[in-house]
Amino acid sequence: MLQVETPIHYPTDSSLLVDGIRVVTRTLKRIQTVIGRGRRAVRNRLRRAVRRTFEIKAFARSPKTREGLVRSYRRLLATTRAVLRDADRMTRRVGQRLRTVDDQTRRRLRRLQAQVQTVRPLLRRVMAQTRARVLGGDTHVPDKVMSLFEPHTEGIRKGKIVKPTEFGKLVTIQEAEHQIVTAYTVHAERPADSTLWTPALAAHVQTFGRAPDLAAADRGFASTANEQAALDRGVRRVILPRPGPKSPARRAHERQRWFRRGQRWRVGCEGRISVLKRRHGLQRCLYHGHDGMERWVGLGVIAGNLLTIGTAAPP
Repeated sequence: MLQVETPIHYPTDSSLLVDGIRVVTRTLKRIQTVIGRGRRAVRNRLRRAVRRTFEIKAFARSPKTREGLVRSYRRLLATTRAVLRDADRMTRRVGQRLRTVDDQTRRRLRRLQAQVQTVRPLLRRVMAQTRARVLGGDTHVPDKVMSLFEPHTEGIRKGKIVKPTEFGKLVTIQEAEHQIVTAYTVHAERPADSTLWTPALAAHVQTFGRAPDLAAADRGFASTANEQAALDRGVRRVILPRPGPKSPARRAHERQRWFRRGQRWRVGCEGRISVLKRRHGLQRCLYHGHDGMERWVGLGVIAGNLLTIGTAAPP
């Protein structure tokens, strides 16, 4: 499994709300320059929102200031609701003006309107998760928004001391002999490792027309069902070390020479992941969206395979 990060800072609900207010206000101002002020001009509430974030940071330093923290969050949520009301009102005005403007202005207004309609539901989700966390005390909100600009980003905790939480997507890498990556998958949601074994075998069979002679993975993939699935497909040697206490028969099975040699070969795959990260940029994705991450990973895999083949090919 490979962790590919998206370039975002550690997100807080207050920073996400301020980002949303900034984007929506900026876009509404641009729409106002096209269609005119109307009866009510768009107000810039960004300074007020930024003040609330400074208050929140100050109150968050001490558990004794819980009441002030909640009060500042309520004010920030009220400011966000006012911005969304401005967005709703401006959207109705744009809908009325689209019938009377020229084609070039119509295209520009539709582009600006699409930006508002993209951010608006995400901002409402951030408001809901803020109310659930700050006012309701629920810290396990499903489908939490980590970024308004990269909404597909997930928070992934892998037990690392230096980086307890990483933001991005998990990628499955399959490697054949001679260090060639034969398949990769960018997962939309973090899956359980044990559910990825059978699809990986199916991908290998589809690519090569037969099952591998030896198949190896780490302890997260190990289960009796997965071992049997590999044997049923014709895999001769299955290297899936079991986690936790083992029976004497299982310990003897995993101490066989071919099993330990297969484990050492699988450990070498970690080096392939390290090379893809360091040399080919799979540490952090600089494209936008889930499709952009798939392209980024695919280009890195192709570059790695080309370099491996070119190094091993005879002159």
